[in-house]
Amino acid sequence: MHVATLSAPALAAEGSPALLLMLIGVVVALLLVAAFWWGSRRAARRRASAPVAQPPAAEAKRDSWTAPEDRPDR
Repeated sequence: MHVATLSAPALAAEGSPALLLMLIGVVVALLLVAAFWWGSRRAARRRASAPVAQPPAAEAKRDSWTAPEDRPDR
């Protein structure tokens, strides 16, 4: 079995497809980061614009909460 030894200039000359794949990988990574950023901004806007309403029963019972009395036997 013969193993071919390649020099650095020979490997570098054949590296153009690898360079193209690296460039595509960087572009895909940038697109994923941009999509995450855009989606998080949309979710933040959606949360900020949603009205926060309490149910009517909760507003009616707001003043009905009293503290328990201290009992000396406990």
